[in-house]
Amino acid sequence: MAINVDSVYKTVLYLLNKEQRGYIQPDEFNRLATQVQKEVFEEYFSDANQLIRKDQSNVQNDSEFFNHTQDIEYKLYPFRIESNTVFTYDVGSTTWTSTENVYKVGDVIANYTVNQNPNLNSVAELCTIREYNTITRSKLTAPTKTYPLFYVSRSIDTFENTTSSLKVFPLPDSLTCNVLTTPTNVYWGYSIGNVNQFVYNPSLWSEIQNPLGSLNFQLDISEQTNVIIRILKYCGVIINNPQVVAMANSEIQQSNLNLKS
Repeated sequence: MAINVDSVYKTVLYLLNKEQRGYIQPDEFNRLATQVQKEVFEEYFSDANQLIRKDQSNVQNDSEFFNHTQDIEYKLYPFRIESNTVFTYDVGSTTWTSTENVYKVGDVIANYTVNQNPNLNSVAELCTIREYNTITRSKLTAPTKTYPLFYVSRSIDTFENTTSSLKVFPLPDSLTCNVLTTPTNVYWGYSIGNVNQFVYNPSLWSEIQNPLGSLNFQLDISEQTNVIIRILKYCGVIINNPQVVAMANSEIQQSNLNLKS
């Protein structure tokens, strides 16, 4: 279950206004919420690495409901896509181009049709561009349909949209990829009421069809408290209130200590 953007915004406003500490406009909140979601998402990877080191030292809890590594993996599910439509083949560039905003590429399965029956589904090995060029040019080390090779490249257009591409050798008939996507932006959509107040618009946001709609956090509901505290920290900077910043930083540090100690 994802975090409801309206619930977070109202909680943030309540905490700020409780002692007349300031007010955050919806557009400001949307920027802060988007930034916080990205921060929480990116911290999953460093947290997981630290927990894996604990596991290697046999100090990690492995009980059913208290395995932190599994918890992080579960929290990444909303960002995970495993499909044969994530990348489509571009004949012009001879690469497989993403249809999603890809953050990390996991397993890449190259699917080959061999005499129609059976199909050969091989796990491609990731390498650098330099390794790819060296290996594919050699007759002795050239990849085969059983042991294919691939590398990842990324490009950014004038609108700062990132496109990920895969170069796979030998060229497969299709690809099945497991990827993590970059978190989307967060929007608390609104209309203007009859006394110029902001009225929440729960309809789904769409850049073209409904730019005034809302888009919830992708983060799991268990992160709601963490998200609210982090947004409050940024709010304290905006309204120039060091007490809010100090309070939020203290809560964040205590939460990190509980998780990582």
